[in-house]
Amino acid sequence: MTEHANVDLYVIDLPAESGGDDQLPVVVIHGLLGSADNWRSHLKVWQRSRRVIAVDLRNHGRSPHVEGMSYTAMSQDVLAALDKLGVERAHVLGHSMGGKVAITLACRSPERCASLMVADIAPVAYQHGHDDVFAALERVRVGKPTNRREADALLAEHVDSRPTRLFLATNLVRNEQGEMEVRVGLDEIQRGYEAIIGKPDGDRAFEGPTLVLKGADSHYIADDMLPALREVLPRARVVTLKNAGHWLHADQPEAFQQAVDTFIAAQP
Repeated sequence: MTEHANVDLYVIDLPAESGGDDQLPVVVIHGLLGSADNWRSHLKVWQRSRRVIAVDLRNHGRSPHVEGMSYTAMSQDVLAALDKLGVERAHVLGHSMGGKVAITLACRSPERCASLMVADIAPVAYQHGHDDVFAALERVRVGKPTNRREADALLAEHVDSRPTRLFLATNLVRNEQGEMEVRVGLDEIQRGYEAIIGKPDGDRAFEGPTLVLKGADSHYIADDMLPALREVLPRARVVTLKNAGHWLHADQPEAFQQAVDTFIAAQP
């Protein structure tokens, strides 16, 4: 199946509350099976000082379901959303898969990226690691639970971790028949999974200011990945957040916000 052209993404666009009209906005890009809604608590904090924009990537949240999960396609979706909003440059923040989208955007269109913030992902190819998650969501899709307790029981057949199940449950919505259904494009995501676990796209490094945040308890940025990271992001400053795993923005929200705020404040 051919990859779809630019997708009209669902966007949360929050204006600065006070005194931030002269500041460049922050653009937030979620990870695999996440959504802009997952970031609302952070968006409200950053909105105090500047405009904040968060997107639902294709096949996620409220955005359309289409074929193709390449990082070029997803980054172009984001750029098209920014064009529609009249945003020429921004500070770009991406977590996990969204971090690879952000890296691709920065490498391919550096003039649009005033600074880059990457949360707990490296610009390398990863191994398969989401089979249980996909199976859990498929179980819900087939099982058609009528409430969240039933949905959690179905998810638990494949995923032991309750925090992970709670995260997956953010992708469940009630349909007109009163059943809990999966709102992500699960089939499209699975067909595009090889691209998702692959490297970001782009044939040049991003030379702009870059912050890489990693969770101390996460394996997503291992020491042996740092040379590849430096090759793609030569100006990267790597900061480790203690007592944080892969969802470091949820594990240590205040430390995460502080690191982002400090980094952005240091930019000219």
